[in-house]
Formats: sequence, structure tokens, C-alpha cells
Amino acid sequence: MQINIPDDHPRAESLRIREKLIEGCLNGVVAYAGLIAHGRGEAFDYLIGEQTVEPAKRAIEAAVAALLTAEHPVISVNGNAAALVPQDLVKLAEITGAKLEVNLFYRSPEREEAIKRVLESAGAKEVLGVGENASARIPEVGSERRRVDPRGILIADVVLVPLEDGDRTEALVKMGKTVIAIDLNPLSRTAQTATITIVDNIIRAIPAMVSAAQRLKGQEDSLLRKILNEFDNRQNLAEMIEFIANRLKEIAKSKMSTASSGGF
Repeated sequence: MQINIPDDHPRAESLRIREKLIEGCLNGVVAYAGLIAHGRGEAFDYLIGEQTVEPAKRAIEAAVAALLTAEHPVISVNGNAAALVPQDLVKLAEITGAKLEVNLFYRSPEREEAIKRVLESAGAKEVLGVGENASARIPEVGSERRRVDPRGILIADVVLVPLEDGDRTEALVKMGKTVIAIDLNPLSRTAQTATITIVDNIIRAIPAMVSAAQRLKGQEDSLLRKILNEFDNRQNLAEMIEFIANRLKEIAKSKMSTASSGGF
């Protein structure tokens, strides 16, 4: 069901994103739990002012450098990612030479095929991890996310896991892989465990990664490795948490100032 969202609505973009997810749910791409996950993420997006801040920009640069210097980079795709940024995922894969692989917590043949169709409609030439192709297993993961493609995530040295759960992130890191996470919650297990964490909304982060990849593609390998070596994920997460704390303090000060001047 399509609803008319006025352009002048103060939450117009947010409402459009929600409609995309609802449509994805009706089309079998997004799991019901994905709607809950989006709402949780949107709450954290409010805390950073719905913007891509400096720590996230640095993480994006490092993430792209990791993808461009990888031997076997893979972009893991779940339902929410496919519903929100399919074209940008395909572009990022093309620029970096990464494989696209479907990986789902709520896995079914119908959802796998639905996500594959979305990615192919966005221009993907190959989509891994569908049906019997997801024949390998990640150790120590009990959910359906353990099923991976032996041509993809199993042999990958760098894996981008937008909108991820902590179990698989931990397992992939234990396997020696560089794991790039996109997570609006800097305190989540995924964010804390990943090698590179981009604390940003996927609708901003993936297009920003595409732009960064276009700019860095063809640069000297030494420059890309310098970007990687200078990036400290724990320090970056600390700066992100500090940014949120300072922003909330400033908002609180503003409200107290308004209250003391007699405002409502």
C-alpha cells in the first residue's frame, strides 16, 4: 500500500525509508524482525543528529581501503540492506571487486531468491549464498547465519556486514577475517567486536562508501595501507560515544536555558 508523504513533512525522508521497508516486508525481502531492528537503529540515529560525523567518515575511508586492498572481499547482504540501498551495494561491489552474498538470520529459500532478484534488478551480475550454494558453515554460529557460500564469505579476507548480529561478527573475526560493520549503536557487540565499525545509517554510509571507493580506486597500495594502519577502531568508537554524550549535554543545556527564561 502506497501512502502519500508530503515533501514538507518534517520526517518525510524517515517515513519514505519506513515505507521501503514495509514494501520489502510485503515482497518477502525484509523479515518482520527487520522492522524492529530498523526502529532501534533510527533511535540511535537521533542521538548523532541523523548525520555522518567525523569518526564515521574516517571509518568509511578505512573500510574502503580495506576492501580495495583485499584479495577476496565480500559484501554480505540481508533483507534490510537489500530493501534500502540495493543500487549502491551493487556499485560498491563493482568498484571494489567484491562479491555480493546473501546471508540471513531468518533464512528461507523464498527470501534468498527475493533478495537475489532485488540485487539483480539493481545490476548485480552474480549473487552468492542462495540455496544449495550456501553449503559451508561458520564455526561457533548456531543460527542460519552460519551458512555461507564456499566461494564467498568462507574464503573472504575482508567482509562488509551491514546491519549485522554480534554472533557472526565475533565468529568471522576469530576466523582471522577483517570485518567491517555498519551499526548505529556504538555499544553493540557487533560494533565493539568488528575490525572497522562505521557508526552511521546505512542509507548514508553505503553511498558515502561508493564515493570514497570512486576517489580511492587506483591509488597507490601504500596510501591505502597507510589509511588502514592509521585507523584505530577502539579510539574511533570512543570518539563516537564522546560525540553523542557531548551532543546530548548541549541539547540539555539548551533546554534548561529555555526553561530558565520562562519558555515552555
